[in-house]
Amino acid sequence: MRGDARSMTWTSPRTPAQAVRALAADPRALAFAGGTDLMVAWNMGLLNGRAVVDLSRLTPWRMIRASRDGLSIGSLATHAEILRHPAVRARFSLLADACATVGAAQIQNRGTLGGNLANASPAGDTFPALAVYEAVVHCLGPEGRRALPLLEFFAGVKKTRLKPGELIESVFLPSLPKPARAQFRKVGTRGAQAISKTMFAGALWLDRDGVVADVRLAFGSLAPTVRRLRAAEAFLKGRRLDAATSAEAAQLLDADVSPIDDIRSTRAYRLAASRGLLARFLAGR
Repeated sequence: MRGDARSMTWTSPRTPAQAVRALAADPRALAFAGGTDLMVAWNMGLLNGRAVVDLSRLTPWRMIRASRDGLSIGSLATHAEILRHPAVRARFSLLADACATVGAAQIQNRGTLGGNLANASPAGDTFPALAVYEAVVHCLGPEGRRALPLLEFFAGVKKTRLKPGELIESVFLPSLPKPARAQFRKVGTRGAQAISKTMFAGALWLDRDGVVADVRLAFGSLAPTVRRLRAAEAFLKGRRLDAATSAEAAQLLDADVSPIDDIRSTRAYRLAASRGLLARFLAGR
């Protein structure tokens, strides 16, 4: 069955309040941002008979605004806009690196940060970086505004904690000291246009004696939602990095992830590759 646009109701609100009302009016209505996922579903005929709320006219939601406190990214900002923004590249380089791995240039120019979050794929490319930066998702709905920490925003595979009629308005990344080491890595079947087998983002702060003062580690594609490595982080803090410490931290990966066998990879490969990514990061490679 192919998509039939004649069976769909399409609205293009001009204000956030109008968008919320349109979405809340129909429990089956879908918000349309970049469309990189919804257009696939439409082409398969999965959206026939559905109401679609096009958010493209909400231009304030495309802003990227830097301040002393952090960085606010509108939900309609595209991956291409994010990765090119000077404040993102200078202060939140992991996110810029992650956006550069999203599909090809066409997808980066269409796909939005808010759409990526709302799609809630376990393999969302930006999620490990956002987890490391402890991003906060700001939502707008019939009951007003609320903020959710990123790790509380996801409820499972393709599931979020958005309430009926609620939309993602922006994402806020709090300011943080420049890390001694930061790295984003994605492992896929190909070097480009591949859904990840595993993804890693990490940031590490060292004190003057070379001891780990703080560390944030996150993986995607290893669980129903993005995961911080709380066990490895706790183990590393206060320790000097050496080969033995790095190896032991990598073995703690299992405490916070639950990879599966699927069409793209096996559990065993995902764990082995992820331990390798973590060990290389801790070793500064």
